[in-house]
Amino acid sequence: MKIKYVVYSLLIVGIIALIVYRVNSNSEIGEPKTVEGSAQATKVKGMVLYAQKFNDNISLSGTIEANEQIEIRSEVSGVVESINFKEGSKVSQGQVLFKVNDIELQAQLSKVQTAQKLASENERRAKLLLEKQAISQEEYEIVSADFQSASAESQLIQAQLSKTVVRAPFSGTIGLRSISKGTYVTSVTPIAKLVNTSKIKITFSIPEKYTSQVSIGSELTFTTSDSKQEHEAKVYAIEPEVEIATRTLKMRAIAENKDGKLYPGTYANVILPLESIDNALMVPSESLIPVQNGKRIFISEGGKAKEIDVEIGARTGNEVRVISGLKVGDTILTYGVMALKNGTPVTIDFEKIETISAE
Repeated sequence: MKIKYVVYSLLIVGIIALIVYRVNSNSEIGEPKTVEGSAQATKVKGMVLYAQKFNDNISLSGTIEANEQIEIRSEVSGVVESINFKEGSKVSQGQVLFKVNDIELQAQLSKVQTAQKLASENERRAKLLLEKQAISQEEYEIVSADFQSASAESQLIQAQLSKTVVRAPFSGTIGLRSISKGTYVTSVTPIAKLVNTSKIKITFSIPEKYTSQVSIGSELTFTTSDSKQEHEAKVYAIEPEVEIATRTLKMRAIAENKDGKLYPGTYANVILPLESIDNALMVPSESLIPVQNGKRIFISEGGKAKEIDVEIGARTGNEVRVISGLKVGDTILTYGVMALKNGTPVTIDFEKIETISAE
């Protein structure tokens, strides 16, 4: 019996000891620990903001087009009698390109001219008779109408004859021909393309929010996919309305192509300057922290991190322009900012960035 009481007593004492131990442990966990000296500072990278010149550009996709371009066709049907151009050669305005056989039209013209002469003679005789009052005015007008009809028919055939000789409407380079001598052509038969590329046009579209910043005469640069050489162009025409489907405004620029290295149909990467800012504040993209209502950035103030809400504008490949929230001389934290909070002590490794344009 005594042994039983002893066992129970030992169990009770053990439980009480356990409870006391746990209470003391929890009390120690809840108490703040003191550390000799101040809290350890977080090492970050940073830079001092300074005003700099910034060219706000946008990069757009465009298409190079010929200054003038047509597909040569014959206005009259017939067999090609001669071809007077070489494929891929330069031709001058008014130069004969090819000729369609005109034997049938010549025969028709001869027939009509004979009828015209007869009608002319009849009209002359009728006029004399009218003066002598041998015929009525009505009879004379019938004869005169026959003469005018014959003259009009003669002019019509002469016009068709002139169309059998096809000439270049402007100077340029003629392409590959689709016909041979002896080919029967109609008004729908493609002959060859004639292209004038002494100047070239660049067609492109800009988002509607930039429309007020571009006007006739605005200058731009562009490159092509086969070369990094920059070419200059000037906007000369703008569509009068925004395309509803894309919310963009189409415009066209023109550029010199004296060396002939720019080909119609090729892709053009257009760099369009919008504005030039002399005192822009630029920050690295990685320094900005996305939040629900915009962007934030950390600055160093009194050796501690401080969160600032900022409004941003245009961006380059690795930098963003800050419109409001910062000022010249602020020390912004650029790297290692994700673990920071307001008031975190920081040690800054200073760096410097440079930028000149946005694309």
